[in-house]
Amino acid sequence: MNAPSSIPALEVRGVSKSFPGVKALDNVSFTIKRNEVVGLIGENGAGKTSLLKVLNGIYQPDEGELLVDGRPVKLASPRQAFDTGIAMVFQEQTILPSLTVAQNIFLGREEEFLRFGLVSKARMNEAAAVELKKVHLDIHPGTACVKLSFADRQMVEIAKALSLDSRITGNITILLDEPTSVLERKEVELLFAIIADLKKRASIAFISHRLDEVLAVSDRVYVMRDGKVVKEFDGKDVTEKDMHQHMVGRQLHTEYYREARQTACSDKVLIEARNLSKAGAFRNVSFALRAGEVLGIAGVIGSGREDLARCLAGHTKSDTGTLEVNGQRARFASVPQATAQGVGLVPAERKVEGLVAQFSVAENMTLAALPKFVAKGLLNFGAETAQAKSWIDRLKIKTPSPHAMTGGLSGGNQQKVVLAKWRIAGVKVLILDHPTRGIDVGAKEDVYELVRDMTSEGLAVILLGDTLEEVIGLSSRILVMRDGEVTASFEAPPGGKPTQIDLVQHMV
Repeated sequence: MNAPSSIPALEVRGVSKSFPGVKALDNVSFTIKRNEVVGLIGENGAGKTSLLKVLNGIYQPDEGELLVDGRPVKLASPRQAFDTGIAMVFQEQTILPSLTVAQNIFLGREEEFLRFGLVSKARMNEAAAVELKKVHLDIHPGTACVKLSFADRQMVEIAKALSLDSRITGNITILLDEPTSVLERKEVELLFAIIADLKKRASIAFISHRLDEVLAVSDRVYVMRDGKVVKEFDGKDVTEKDMHQHMVGRQLHTEYYREARQTACSDKVLIEARNLSKAGAFRNVSFALRAGEVLGIAGVIGSGREDLARCLAGHTKSDTGTLEVNGQRARFASVPQATAQGVGLVPAERKVEGLVAQFSVAENMTLAALPKFVAKGLLNFGAETAQAKSWIDRLKIKTPSPHAMTGGLSGGNQQKVVLAKWRIAGVKVLILDHPTRGIDVGAKEDVYELVRDMTSEGLAVILLGDTLEEVIGLSSRILVMRDGEVTASFEAPPGGKPTQIDLVQHMV
Protein backbone atom coordinates (compact mmCIF):
# COMPACT_ATOMS: atom_id res chain seq x y z
CA MET A 1 0.00 0.00 0.00
CA ASN A 2 1.36 3.44 -0.91
CA ALA A 3 2.07 5.96 1.83
CA PRO A 4 0.06 9.23 1.92
CA SER A 5 1.31 11.79 -0.60
CA SER A 6 2.18 14.22 2.20
CA ILE A 7 4.90 11.87 3.46
CA PRO A 8 8.29 12.36 1.72
CA ALA A 9 9.41 9.61 -0.60
CA LEU A 10 12.87 9.75 0.96
CA GLU A 11 14.11 11.53 4.06
CA VAL A 12 17.59 11.87 5.54
CA ARG A 13 17.87 12.86 9.21
CA GLY A 14 21.16 13.88 10.80
CA VAL A 15 23.36 11.53 8.80
CA SER A 16 27.11 11.57 9.43
CA LYS A 17 29.82 9.43 7.87
CA SER A 18 33.57 9.47 8.54
CA PHE A 19 36.56 7.86 6.86
CA PRO A 20 40.19 7.87 8.06
CA GLY A 21 41.33 11.50 8.02
CA VAL A 22 38.08 12.99 6.69
CA LYS A 23 34.47 13.54 7.74
CA ALA A 24 32.57 13.05 4.49
CA LEU A 25 29.09 13.80 5.88
CA ASP A 26 28.36 15.99 8.90
CA ASN A 27 24.80 15.93 10.30
CA VAL A 28 23.12 16.02 6.87
CA SER A 29 19.34 16.30 6.64
CA PHE A 30 17.16 16.71 3.56
CA THR A 31 13.99 15.35 1.94
CA ILE A 32 12.79 14.35 -1.49
CA LYS A 33 9.03 14.69 -1.92
CA ARG A 34 6.93 12.52 -4.18
CA ASN A 35 7.13 13.34 -7.88
CA GLU A 36 9.90 15.84 -7.24
CA VAL A 37 13.38 16.39 -8.67
CA VAL A 38 15.86 17.58 -6.06
CA GLY A 39 19.18 19.00 -7.23
CA LEU A 40 22.24 18.34 -5.11
CA ILE A 41 25.24 20.57 -5.79
CA GLY A 42 28.62 21.30 -4.25
CA GLU A 43 32.31 21.31 -5.00
CA ASN A 44 34.22 18.06 -5.42
CA GLY A 45 34.67 16.60 -1.96
CA ALA A 46 31.59 18.38 -0.59
CA GLY A 47 29.97 15.02 0.20
CA LYS A 48 27.38 14.66 -2.57
CA THR A 49 28.48 11.27 -3.87
CA SER A 50 29.09 9.97 -0.33
CA LEU A 51 25.51 10.91 0.54
CA LEU A 52 24.12 9.13 -2.51
CA LYS A 53 26.18 6.04 -1.64
CA VAL A 54 24.59 6.04 1.81
CA LEU A 55 21.17 6.21 0.15
CA ASN A 56 22.16 3.35 -2.16
CA GLY A 57 23.37 1.08 0.64
CA ILE A 58 27.06 1.18 -0.36
CA TYR A 59 27.98 3.09 2.80
CA GLN A 60 26.26 2.74 6.17
CA PRO A 61 25.99 5.98 8.19
CA ASP A 62 27.79 6.36 11.51
CA GLU A 63 24.90 8.44 12.83
CA GLY A 64 21.40 9.43 11.74
CA GLU A 65 18.65 7.59 9.93
CA LEU A 66 17.00 7.13 6.54
CA LEU A 67 13.26 6.97 5.98
CA VAL A 68 11.49 5.63 2.89
CA ASP A 69 7.78 6.47 2.68
CA GLY A 70 8.00 7.57 6.32
CA ARG A 71 9.42 4.25 7.54
CA PRO A 72 12.97 3.98 8.96
CA VAL A 73 15.17 1.68 6.86
CA LYS A 74 18.68 0.29 7.15
CA LEU A 75 20.24 -0.31 3.76
CA ALA A 76 23.10 -2.80 3.92
CA SER A 77 23.68 -3.16 0.17
CA PRO A 78 22.70 -1.74 -3.23
CA ARG A 79 20.49 -4.81 -3.76
CA GLN A 80 18.59 -4.05 -0.58
CA ALA A 81 18.23 -0.42 -1.65
CA PHE A 82 16.95 -1.57 -5.04
CA ASP A 83 14.37 -3.86 -3.42
CA THR A 84 13.31 -0.87 -1.29
CA GLY A 85 12.73 1.20 -4.42
CA ILE A 86 16.03 3.12 -4.74
CA ALA A 87 18.36 2.86 -7.76
CA MET A 88 21.50 4.83 -8.63
CA VAL A 89 23.31 5.89 -11.79
CA PHE A 90 26.96 6.31 -10.86
CA GLN A 91 29.35 9.06 -11.95
CA GLU A 92 32.01 6.43 -12.58
CA GLN A 93 30.33 3.72 -14.64
CA THR A 94 29.65 0.30 -13.12
CA ILE A 95 28.98 -1.38 -16.47
CA LEU A 96 31.00 -4.59 -16.93
CA PRO A 97 32.41 -4.51 -20.49
CA SER A 98 32.64 -8.30 -20.83
CA LEU A 99 28.90 -8.76 -20.21
CA THR A 100 26.08 -8.07 -22.65
CA VAL A 101 23.78 -5.09 -22.38
CA ALA A 102 20.97 -7.29 -21.01
CA GLN A 103 23.28 -8.98 -18.50
CA ASN A 104 24.41 -5.59 -17.21
CA ILE A 105 20.88 -4.25 -16.89
CA PHE A 106 19.76 -7.26 -14.83
CA LEU A 107 23.02 -8.00 -13.03
CA GLY A 108 22.18 -9.59 -9.67
CA ARG A 109 18.58 -10.23 -10.76
CA GLU A 110 19.19 -13.27 -12.95
CA GLU A 111 16.75 -15.36 -10.92
CA GLU A 112 13.91 -13.40 -12.55
CA PHE A 113 14.75 -15.15 -15.83
CA LEU A 114 15.29 -18.72 -14.64
CA ARG A 115 13.71 -21.43 -16.73
CA PHE A 116 14.29 -25.06 -15.74
CA GLY A 117 17.20 -23.92 -13.57
CA LEU A 118 18.91 -21.96 -16.36
CA VAL A 119 18.85 -18.27 -17.20
CA SER A 120 16.79 -17.69 -20.33
CA LYS A 121 18.79 -15.29 -22.49
CA ALA A 122 15.79 -14.79 -24.75
CA ARG A 123 13.55 -13.66 -21.89
CA MET A 124 16.31 -11.45 -20.47
CA ASN A 125 16.95 -9.84 -23.87
CA GLU A 126 13.23 -9.26 -24.33
CA ALA A 127 12.99 -7.51 -20.95
CA ALA A 128 16.14 -5.51 -21.64
CA ALA A 129 14.70 -4.30 -24.95
CA VAL A 130 11.85 -2.69 -22.98
CA GLU A 131 14.34 -0.82 -20.78
CA LEU A 132 16.48 0.26 -23.74
CA LYS A 133 13.41 1.69 -25.42
CA LYS A 134 12.96 4.03 -22.43
CA VAL A 135 16.33 5.63 -23.18
CA HIS A 136 15.88 5.46 -26.97
CA LEU A 137 18.98 3.30 -27.36
CA ASP A 138 18.73 1.27 -30.56
CA ILE A 139 21.12 -1.61 -29.90
CA HIS A 140 20.62 -5.35 -29.54
CA PRO A 141 20.41 -6.41 -25.87
CA GLY A 142 22.83 -9.24 -26.60
CA THR A 143 25.61 -6.85 -27.64
CA ALA A 144 28.74 -6.98 -25.48
CA CYS A 145 29.19 -3.65 -23.69
CA VAL A 146 32.87 -3.52 -24.63
CA LYS A 147 31.71 -2.71 -28.17
CA LEU A 148 29.71 0.34 -27.06
CA SER A 149 30.85 3.95 -26.93
CA PHE A 150 31.30 5.58 -23.54
CA ALA A 151 28.10 7.60 -24.05
CA ASP A 152 26.10 4.48 -24.99
CA ARG A 153 27.38 2.68 -21.91
CA GLN A 154 26.11 5.60 -19.86
CA MET A 155 22.64 5.20 -21.40
CA VAL A 156 22.77 1.48 -20.50
CA GLU A 157 23.65 2.55 -16.94
CA ILE A 158 20.56 4.78 -16.92
CA ALA A 159 18.40 2.00 -18.39
CA LYS A 160 19.61 -0.28 -15.59
CA ALA A 161 18.38 2.19 -12.98
CA LEU A 162 15.10 2.77 -14.79
CA SER A 163 14.41 -0.98 -14.78
CA LEU A 164 13.31 -0.39 -11.19
CA ASP A 165 10.25 1.32 -12.68
CA SER A 166 8.87 -1.97 -14.02
CA ARG A 167 9.67 -3.94 -10.86
CA ILE A 168 8.37 -1.82 -7.97
CA THR A 169 4.66 -1.08 -7.74
CA GLY A 170 4.99 1.76 -5.21
CA ASN A 171 6.98 4.98 -5.30
CA ILE A 172 10.55 4.74 -6.57
CA THR A 173 13.56 7.01 -6.13
CA ILE A 174 16.27 7.36 -8.78
CA LEU A 175 19.67 8.79 -7.78
CA LEU A 176 21.50 10.38 -10.71
CA ASP A 177 25.18 11.15 -10.01
CA GLU A 178 26.57 13.20 -12.91
CA PRO A 179 24.49 11.31 -15.51
CA THR A 180 25.16 13.87 -18.27
CA SER A 181 28.94 14.22 -17.95
CA VAL A 182 29.65 12.07 -21.03
CA LEU A 183 26.55 12.93 -23.06
CA GLU A 184 26.19 15.22 -26.05
CA ARG A 185 23.50 17.92 -26.07
CA LYS A 186 20.89 15.84 -27.88
CA GLU A 187 21.43 12.97 -25.42
CA VAL A 188 21.15 15.38 -22.48
CA GLU A 189 17.85 16.67 -23.85
CA LEU A 190 16.64 13.07 -24.18
CA LEU A 191 17.59 12.39 -20.56
CA PHE A 192 15.70 15.50 -19.45
CA ALA A 193 12.63 14.22 -21.31
CA ILE A 194 13.03 10.85 -19.55
CA ILE A 195 13.28 12.63 -16.18
CA ALA A 196 10.12 14.66 -16.90
CA ASP A 197 8.23 11.49 -17.80
CA LEU A 198 9.63 9.48 -14.88
CA LYS A 199 8.75 12.26 -12.44
CA LYS A 200 5.06 11.35 -12.90
CA ARG A 201 5.56 8.33 -10.64
CA ALA A 202 9.05 8.68 -9.18
CA SER A 203 11.23 10.94 -7.07
CA ILE A 204 14.68 11.92 -8.32
CA ALA A 205 17.92 13.19 -6.81
CA PHE A 206 20.05 14.88 -9.49
CA ILE A 207 23.76 15.74 -9.13
CA SER A 208 25.47 17.75 -11.85
CA HIS A 209 28.35 20.20 -11.95
CA ARG A 210 26.61 21.86 -14.87
CA LEU A 211 24.52 24.32 -12.89
CA ASP A 212 22.34 25.22 -15.87
CA GLU A 213 21.22 21.57 -15.98
CA VAL A 214 20.37 21.64 -12.28
CA LEU A 215 18.23 24.71 -12.85
CA ALA A 216 16.56 23.10 -15.87
CA VAL A 217 15.27 20.00 -14.06
CA SER A 218 15.13 20.68 -10.31
CA ASP A 219 12.14 21.69 -8.19
CA ARG A 220 14.40 22.35 -5.21
CA VAL A 221 18.17 22.55 -4.81
CA TYR A 222 20.34 21.66 -1.81
CA VAL A 223 23.87 23.06 -1.62
CA MET A 224 26.58 21.06 0.17
CA ARG A 225 29.95 22.27 1.38
CA ASP A 226 32.49 20.40 3.55
CA GLY A 227 30.10 17.53 4.20
CA LYS A 228 27.20 19.73 5.31
CA VAL A 229 24.00 21.07 3.75
CA VAL A 230 24.55 24.83 3.80
CA LYS A 231 21.59 26.10 1.77
CA GLU A 232 18.24 25.07 0.28
CA PHE A 233 16.78 26.89 -2.72
CA ASP A 234 13.48 26.80 -4.55
CA GLY A 235 14.38 25.85 -8.11
CA LYS A 236 12.38 28.77 -9.51
CA ASP A 237 14.03 31.41 -7.32
CA VAL A 238 17.75 30.75 -7.74
CA THR A 239 20.43 31.69 -10.25
CA GLU A 240 23.70 30.00 -11.18
CA LYS A 241 25.53 32.87 -9.47
CA ASP A 242 23.62 32.25 -6.21
CA MET A 243 24.42 28.54 -6.31
CA HIS A 244 28.09 29.09 -7.06
CA GLN A 245 28.49 31.56 -4.22
CA HIS A 246 27.08 29.12 -1.65
CA MET A 247 29.05 26.19 -3.11
CA VAL A 248 32.46 27.78 -2.76
CA GLY A 249 31.78 30.58 -0.31
CA ARG A 250 32.83 33.25 -2.82
CA GLN A 251 31.50 35.07 -5.86
CA LEU A 252 32.02 33.60 -9.34
CA HIS A 253 35.19 35.07 -10.77
CA THR A 254 34.38 37.73 -13.36
CA GLU A 255 37.17 36.36 -15.59
CA TYR A 256 36.06 32.74 -15.44
CA TYR A 257 38.30 31.56 -18.31
CA ARG A 258 41.18 33.88 -17.36
CA GLU A 259 41.14 35.57 -20.76
CA ALA A 260 43.28 38.40 -19.40
CA ARG A 261 46.06 35.84 -18.91
CA GLN A 262 45.83 34.52 -22.48
CA THR A 263 49.36 34.80 -23.82
CA ALA A 264 50.53 35.64 -27.30
CA CYS A 265 52.13 32.51 -28.70
CA SER A 266 55.76 32.54 -29.80
CA ASP A 267 57.11 31.67 -33.23
CA LYS A 268 58.46 28.36 -31.95
CA VAL A 269 56.48 25.44 -33.38
CA LEU A 270 56.33 22.58 -30.86
CA ILE A 271 54.27 20.13 -32.89
CA GLU A 272 53.11 20.15 -36.51
CA ALA A 273 50.81 17.77 -38.38
CA ARG A 274 50.65 17.60 -42.18
CA ASN A 275 47.80 15.70 -43.84
CA LEU A 276 47.55 13.29 -40.93
CA SER A 277 45.02 10.51 -41.60
CA LYS A 278 43.70 7.35 -39.98
CA ALA A 279 41.16 5.16 -41.78
CA GLY A 280 37.67 5.42 -40.34
CA ALA A 281 38.68 8.18 -37.89
CA PHE A 282 40.12 11.35 -39.48
CA ARG A 283 41.81 12.46 -42.70
CA ASN A 284 44.09 15.19 -44.01
CA VAL A 285 44.42 17.03 -40.70
CA SER A 286 47.07 19.76 -40.74
CA PHE A 287 48.02 22.31 -38.08
CA ALA A 288 51.02 23.87 -36.37
CA LEU A 289 50.99 24.38 -32.59
CA ARG A 290 53.26 27.01 -31.08
CA ALA A 291 54.65 27.53 -27.60
CA GLY A 292 52.21 29.42 -25.38
CA GLU A 293 49.19 28.55 -27.54
CA VAL A 294 45.93 26.83 -26.66
CA LEU A 295 44.52 25.09 -29.74
CA GLY A 296 40.87 24.19 -29.21
CA ILE A 297 39.30 21.43 -31.30
CA ALA A 298 35.51 21.57 -31.53
CA GLY A 299 33.24 18.85 -32.88
CA VAL A 300 30.47 16.44 -31.98
CA ILE A 301 30.96 12.77 -31.07
CA GLY A 302 32.20 11.00 -34.19
CA SER A 303 33.83 14.13 -35.62
CA GLY A 304 37.25 12.53 -35.26
CA ARG A 305 38.71 14.88 -32.68
CA GLU A 306 39.02 12.24 -29.93
CA ASP A 307 40.76 9.84 -32.35
CA LEU A 308 43.11 12.61 -33.43
CA ALA A 309 43.99 13.43 -29.82
CA ARG A 310 44.81 9.79 -29.05
CA CYS A 311 46.95 9.51 -32.17
CA LEU A 312 48.94 12.62 -31.26
CA ALA A 313 49.64 11.11 -27.81
CA GLY A 314 50.79 7.68 -29.04
CA HIS A 315 47.67 5.70 -28.12
CA THR A 316 47.07 4.83 -31.79
CA LYS A 317 49.04 5.22 -35.02
CA SER A 318 48.19 7.31 -38.06
CA ASP A 319 48.09 5.64 -41.47
CA THR A 320 49.41 8.48 -43.60
CA GLY A 321 50.70 12.01 -43.22
CA THR A 322 53.56 13.36 -41.15
CA LEU A 323 54.04 14.59 -37.59
CA GLU A 324 56.94 16.72 -36.40
CA VAL A 325 57.83 17.48 -32.78
CA ASN A 326 60.36 20.28 -32.19
CA GLY A 327 61.18 20.16 -35.89
CA GLN A 328 61.99 16.44 -35.90
CA ARG A 329 59.94 13.80 -37.69
CA ALA A 330 57.98 11.65 -35.21
CA ARG A 331 55.63 8.70 -35.43
CA PHE A 332 54.67 7.48 -32.00
CA ALA A 333 54.18 3.74 -31.66
CA SER A 334 53.39 3.96 -27.95
CA VAL A 335 52.53 6.36 -25.13
CA PRO A 336 56.07 6.20 -23.63
CA GLN A 337 57.49 7.29 -27.00
CA ALA A 338 55.16 10.29 -27.05
CA THR A 339 56.01 11.12 -23.43
CA ALA A 340 59.73 10.95 -24.21
CA GLN A 341 59.16 13.50 -26.99
CA GLY A 342 57.28 15.78 -24.56
CA VAL A 343 53.66 15.02 -25.49
CA GLY A 344 51.09 13.90 -22.89
CA LEU A 345 47.35 13.24 -22.83
CA VAL A 346 44.85 13.84 -20.03
CA PRO A 347 42.17 11.34 -21.11
CA ALA A 348 38.42 11.77 -20.84
CA GLU A 349 38.12 8.53 -18.86
CA ARG A 350 40.51 9.50 -16.07
CA LYS A 351 39.66 6.59 -13.78
CA VAL A 352 40.29 4.03 -16.54
CA GLU A 353 43.26 5.53 -18.38
CA GLY A 354 44.48 8.51 -16.41
CA LEU A 355 45.45 7.00 -13.09
CA VAL A 356 45.73 3.83 -11.03
CA ALA A 357 43.08 3.97 -8.31
CA GLN A 358 44.97 1.51 -6.06
CA PHE A 359 48.14 3.65 -6.13
CA SER A 360 48.73 6.55 -3.78
CA VAL A 361 48.49 10.19 -4.85
CA ALA A 362 52.29 10.47 -4.86
CA GLU A 363 52.72 7.26 -6.89
CA ASN A 364 50.23 8.43 -9.52
CA MET A 365 51.83 11.86 -9.78
CA THR A 366 55.28 10.43 -10.49
CA LEU A 367 54.15 7.51 -12.64
CA ALA A 368 55.10 9.13 -15.95
CA ALA A 369 58.45 10.39 -14.62
CA LEU A 370 59.82 7.57 -12.48
CA PRO A 371 63.42 7.84 -13.77
CA LYS A 372 63.58 11.30 -12.19
CA PHE A 373 63.10 9.74 -8.76
CA VAL A 374 65.37 6.72 -9.13
CA ALA A 375 69.01 6.69 -8.04
CA LYS A 376 71.21 3.58 -8.25
CA GLY A 377 68.16 1.45 -8.92
CA LEU A 378 66.27 2.66 -5.85
CA LEU A 379 63.25 4.94 -5.69
CA ASN A 380 63.81 8.12 -3.68
CA PHE A 381 60.58 8.13 -1.65
CA GLY A 382 61.47 11.39 0.06
CA ALA A 383 61.86 13.24 -3.24
CA GLU A 384 58.65 11.66 -4.57
CA THR A 385 56.69 12.74 -1.49
CA ALA A 386 58.14 16.26 -1.56
CA GLN A 387 57.21 16.69 -5.22
CA ALA A 388 53.70 15.39 -4.55
CA LYS A 389 53.21 17.74 -1.59
CA SER A 390 54.26 20.68 -3.75
CA TRP A 391 51.61 19.91 -6.38
CA ILE A 392 48.96 19.09 -3.78
CA ASP A 393 49.42 22.60 -2.40
CA ARG A 394 49.63 24.25 -5.81
CA LEU A 395 46.47 22.59 -7.19
CA LYS A 396 44.56 22.65 -3.86
CA ILE A 397 44.05 18.89 -3.94
CA LYS A 398 41.89 17.66 -1.08
CA THR A 399 43.60 14.53 0.23
CA PRO A 400 44.50 13.33 3.75
CA SER A 401 48.12 12.87 2.63
CA PRO A 402 50.30 12.19 -0.43
CA HIS A 403 50.12 8.52 0.54
CA ALA A 404 46.30 8.28 0.44
CA MET A 405 44.84 6.02 -2.24
CA THR A 406 43.83 8.04 -5.30
CA GLY A 407 40.66 5.98 -5.77
CA GLY A 408 39.30 7.47 -2.55
CA LEU A 409 39.45 11.07 -3.86
CA SER A 410 36.59 12.92 -5.51
CA GLY A 411 36.51 13.15 -9.30
CA GLY A 412 37.84 16.70 -9.42
CA ASN A 413 40.74 15.93 -7.13
CA GLN A 414 41.58 12.83 -9.18
CA GLN A 415 41.69 15.00 -12.29
CA LYS A 416 44.12 17.36 -10.58
CA VAL A 417 46.37 14.38 -9.80
CA VAL A 418 46.40 13.46 -13.51
CA LEU A 419 47.29 17.04 -14.46
CA ALA A 420 50.08 17.10 -11.88
CA LYS A 421 51.43 13.82 -13.29
CA TRP A 422 52.08 15.39 -16.69
CA ARG A 423 53.51 18.58 -15.23
CA ILE A 424 55.98 16.52 -13.22
CA ALA A 425 56.80 14.51 -16.37
CA GLY A 426 57.86 17.78 -17.99
CA VAL A 427 55.83 17.53 -21.20
CA LYS A 428 55.85 20.53 -23.50
CA VAL A 429 52.59 19.69 -25.28
CA LEU A 430 49.62 18.63 -23.16
CA ILE A 431 46.44 17.33 -24.80
CA LEU A 432 43.38 17.88 -22.59
CA ASP A 433 40.45 15.63 -23.51
CA HIS A 434 37.43 17.02 -21.61
CA PRO A 435 39.60 18.06 -18.64
CA THR A 436 36.69 19.54 -16.65
CA ARG A 437 34.17 16.75 -17.27
CA GLY A 438 32.43 15.87 -14.01
CA ILE A 439 34.18 18.46 -11.83
CA ASP A 440 32.66 21.44 -10.05
CA VAL A 441 32.98 25.13 -10.88
CA GLY A 442 35.61 25.76 -8.22
CA ALA A 443 37.81 22.94 -9.48
CA LYS A 444 37.25 24.14 -13.06
CA GLU A 445 38.65 27.54 -12.15
CA ASP A 446 41.74 25.80 -10.75
CA VAL A 447 42.15 23.89 -14.03
CA TYR A 448 41.75 27.08 -16.09
CA GLU A 449 44.36 28.77 -13.91
CA LEU A 450 46.73 25.84 -14.51
CA VAL A 451 46.19 26.09 -18.30
CA ARG A 452 47.18 29.76 -18.17
CA ASP A 453 50.18 28.92 -15.97
CA MET A 454 51.35 26.34 -18.51
CA THR A 455 51.09 28.62 -21.52
CA SER A 456 52.85 31.46 -19.68
CA GLU A 457 55.72 29.02 -19.08
CA GLY A 458 55.94 28.24 -22.80
CA LEU A 459 53.96 25.00 -22.94
CA ALA A 460 51.31 24.39 -25.58
CA VAL A 461 47.86 22.90 -25.03
CA ILE A 462 45.45 21.06 -27.32
CA LEU A 463 41.97 21.30 -25.81
CA LEU A 464 38.92 19.15 -26.43
CA GLY A 465 36.57 21.07 -24.16
CA ASP A 466 33.53 19.94 -22.23
CA THR A 467 31.46 22.75 -23.76
CA LEU A 468 31.80 25.13 -26.70
CA GLU A 469 31.88 28.00 -24.23
CA GLU A 470 34.93 26.44 -22.58
CA VAL A 471 36.71 25.89 -25.91
CA ILE A 472 36.05 29.49 -26.96
CA GLY A 473 36.99 30.98 -23.59
CA LEU A 474 40.33 29.14 -23.22
CA SER A 475 41.59 28.86 -26.80
CA SER A 476 43.96 31.06 -28.76
CA ARG A 477 42.89 29.34 -32.00
CA ILE A 478 40.09 26.87 -32.75
CA LEU A 479 39.82 24.08 -35.33
CA VAL A 480 36.36 22.69 -36.08
CA MET A 481 36.04 19.06 -37.15
CA ARG A 482 33.16 17.24 -38.83
CA ASP A 483 33.12 13.69 -40.18
CA GLY A 484 36.87 13.32 -39.66
CA GLU A 485 37.89 16.52 -41.44
CA VAL A 486 38.83 20.03 -40.37
CA THR A 487 36.01 22.21 -41.69
CA ALA A 488 37.00 25.60 -40.28
CA SER A 489 39.67 27.47 -38.34
CA PHE A 490 39.15 30.53 -36.13
CA GLU A 491 41.53 32.87 -34.37
CA ALA A 492 40.35 33.49 -30.80
CA PRO A 493 42.21 36.45 -29.27
CA PRO A 494 40.93 38.15 -26.10
CA GLY A 495 38.06 40.43 -27.06
CA GLY A 496 37.77 38.84 -30.49
CA LYS A 497 36.41 35.36 -29.81
CA PRO A 498 34.16 33.56 -32.30
CA THR A 499 30.62 32.80 -31.14
CA GLN A 500 29.13 29.37 -30.52
CA ILE A 501 27.00 29.86 -33.64
CA ASP A 502 30.17 30.51 -35.68
CA LEU A 503 31.46 27.10 -34.62
CA VAL A 504 28.23 25.10 -34.73
CA GLN A 505 27.51 25.87 -38.37
CA HIS A 506 30.75 24.05 -39.26
CA MET A 507 30.20 21.19 -36.81
CA VAL A 508 26.87 19.76 -38.01
